[in-house]
Amino acid sequence: MEKLSVNPIGTIKSGHDGTFILVDEKYVPALNGLKGFSHVVVVWWFHEFDNDEARNVMEMQSPYKSSPPSLGTFATRSPFRPNPVALSVVQAIHIDEDQGIIRIPFIDANEGTPVIDLKPYTPSLDRVESPDVPGWCGHWPESLEKSAHFDWAGEFNF
Repeated sequence: MEKLSVNPIGTIKSGHDGTFILVDEKYVPALNGLKGFSHVVVVWWFHEFDNDEARNVMEMQSPYKSSPPSLGTFATRSPFRPNPVALSVVQAIHIDEDQGIIRIPFIDANEGTPVIDLKPYTPSLDRVESPDVPGWCGHWPESLEKSAHFDWAGEFNF
């Protein structure tokens, strides 16, 4: 099998000034045309869990209170996975195509997290009208907007 190579295109910056995606200078031209999309799909690297132990977890005690006691890695959004890749859909509050800065309200990635790709969120490709989910998570919010007001802390075992 061919060896894969992944190169960060930027990083997450969080602080008292807000939350931002800082795009590396080399990739700033790739932002051309992204303005106008209200949301962006951010593909990022769980760099704090990029080790042999985390990459070899295939099943785990469930992180969710209402789920079965054990789940396979692919049934979770846990950072413990064969390839520590994550994705988040975020609102693009402002895109500075010249400086390579995207202001976002929130992302579930830590300060300094490597961003490996950005994609425009398009409902025709990214939205599913009537998805099915297991009963244990059927009460979760149906949208990103509603998630902001949901008691996520009450859903996890940590």
